[in-house]
Amino acid sequence: MTKRKLFIPVLLGTSRQGRESEKVAKLIYDHISKSPEIETQLFDPRVMHLPQDDEDGGIKEQNKEWKDAIIRADGLIIVTPEYNHAFPGSLKRALDLLLPEYIHKAVGLVGVSAGGWGGVRAVEHLVQVVRELGLAVTFSDLYFPKVQDAFDDQGKPKDEKVYKRIDDFMTELIWMAKALKWGRENLPSKYHKK
Repeated sequence: MTKRKLFIPVLLGTSRQGRESEKVAKLIYDHISKSPEIETQLFDPRVMHLPQDDEDGGIKEQNKEWKDAIIRADGLIIVTPEYNHAFPGSLKRALDLLLPEYIHKAVGLVGVSAGGWGGVRAVEHLVQVVRELGLAVTFSDLYFPKVQDAFDDQGKPKDEKVYKRIDDFMTELIWMAKALKWGRENLPSKYHKK
């Protein structure tokens, strides 16, 4: 019997023009795509349907690819830049499209900033939101300070040690994703149908 790979999508947290966090999201996506035990998909709020004048629940049906991915997901990676000590509104709008689909799934948070803190304040704020959504946050966040200096002109990281940091971050996320997947499949819960 072939064991199914874990499905762990990556969500880029901003639609802003000139976003440096896109390099980070693509780096993580490309790196984990090579893993034999992970399947992934990159989601970008620029191509999601996030109207400013309608927050009705029907919006999730207009973002069927996102909804279907989260239903199927074993975990999630969120890459968020820090804007004014918090995460972007486009990320909140994307996350708010769903609710029960997130419950009892692991989430790893990645902070990005132009300054030296690497997005830690955005991640701190985001923990409260994802917890309310029912996601289980790993304790090993990943940070990219001074992101504008971290990549070369081809979008490659200047410091090769970043791959070890991503691997360490993923080790915890994979462990939690497997544990929560087992729980969803084997323990009674009003949130999961068998």
